[in-house]
Amino acid sequence: MLHKKLKPFPKDFLWGASTSAYQVEGANLSHGKGPSVQDVKKVPEGTSDLTVCADFYHRYKEDIALFAELGFTTFNTTISWARIYPHGVEGGVNQEGVEFYRNVFKECRKYGIDPVITLYKYDEPVYLEETYGDWTNREMIHQFVEFARVCFSEYKGLVDKWLTFNEINILLHFDVKEGKQFAFEELHNQMVAAAKAVKVAHEIDENISVGCMIAGFCSYPYTCDPEDVIANYKEFQEKFAYCADTMVRGYYPSYTKRIWKQNNVTLDISEEDKKDLMEGKSDFLAYSYYMSNVVTTHKDAGEALGGAGTSANLKNPYLTASDWGWQIDPTGYEYFLHVLNDRYQVPIFDVENGLGAYDKVEEDGSIHDDYRINYHRSHIKSLMKAREEGVNIFGYTSWAPIDLVSFTTGQMDKRYGFIYVDMDDEGKGDLHRSKKDSFYWYQKAIKSDGKDLD
Repeated sequence: MLHKKLKPFPKDFLWGASTSAYQVEGANLSHGKGPSVQDVKKVPEGTSDLTVCADFYHRYKEDIALFAELGFTTFNTTISWARIYPHGVEGGVNQEGVEFYRNVFKECRKYGIDPVITLYKYDEPVYLEETYGDWTNREMIHQFVEFARVCFSEYKGLVDKWLTFNEINILLHFDVKEGKQFAFEELHNQMVAAAKAVKVAHEIDENISVGCMIAGFCSYPYTCDPEDVIANYKEFQEKFAYCADTMVRGYYPSYTKRIWKQNNVTLDISEEDKKDLMEGKSDFLAYSYYMSNVVTTHKDAGEALGGAGTSANLKNPYLTASDWGWQIDPTGYEYFLHVLNDRYQVPIFDVENGLGAYDKVEEDGSIHDDYRINYHRSHIKSLMKAREEGVNIFGYTSWAPIDLVSFTTGQMDKRYGFIYVDMDDEGKGDLHRSKKDSFYWYQKAIKSDGKDLD
């Protein structure tokens, strides 16, 4: 198999942070870029739209210089599909978009930053949606693979670690209005597209590594009732392992029959699909981790977070939560790392870990974000402990290096960055960058390879 010929990952641990194109770039309808589905979506009343963002497109040199000052050895971001193929494969490549990302990756390399790049984060071109509908149309597989081919070819020598779909399992975390059949069909086609892209990458350059990226799901049974224990494990299968098992192992696991049956889903899985999944197994497993949840079979058990009233949103009495009700659990992070390492036996990579919070700018311009430092300190301590105990993790990229538009709320004021961006939810601000206290703390943590976290 081609993936067995890949170079091993570097011995030096990769430190950095992650963003995504539509949440940070701006320049949404310029320089040849067509609209993506994110550019035209409605946002909650009173929150930002994606034209209000960090303007990375015009400020990438300034931002990457700040990343280098932080000590980054890697940087994860996404490539906007609509900037490369604004009107699908049939409309041709937008060379101006290709050159933008080439310049970004060259700028990273100038500072010794080894980029890990994601191809897709829910932002296909509007043209594809208008022409082919959605991901239940198998033509989307071809469109994605050709988009990936351009990226692998154009950035050969600049990027050798790639991710296909960001949090590909997110369709399984929420109720999709079109129904379960729709969600599972879309997901199947996306996983086939990802596998075919892996094969293309290895054909272009056997030194390229391509991973899958799965939204982390760490949960506990709410009680010691055996029914809660089995319900919790099944929820892990349904929300995380369904995709990770398939993409890392190369085939649908046996429990998927139960999942399809209980959701009244029938999938048309061809022999060619099975072959593609097996031949396009992911070289490594990337994930996000922000919080943990609890699962119970007991109705009306415990206190709901944010009034959500579902078992996945029950308050864990042993944990505190962010302003948005995300339960902070560094011990769960350590547990989760061991689960991934033991289950998959491939290198793992942290793509997203961070805390959304309101930041206050003091009169002197300083930003004292001890809450963010405490969050990252506790999670990196768990990561370091897991590394020492043999977990094969090769990188940590927090979410996010600079403030950007939140995916979950559409806000600029839900801030994650070590670098403050002067822009609010109403579009007020001059976009100047300033360093938070967490900037200097993370700089020290990276310099010490995670050993100095005080």
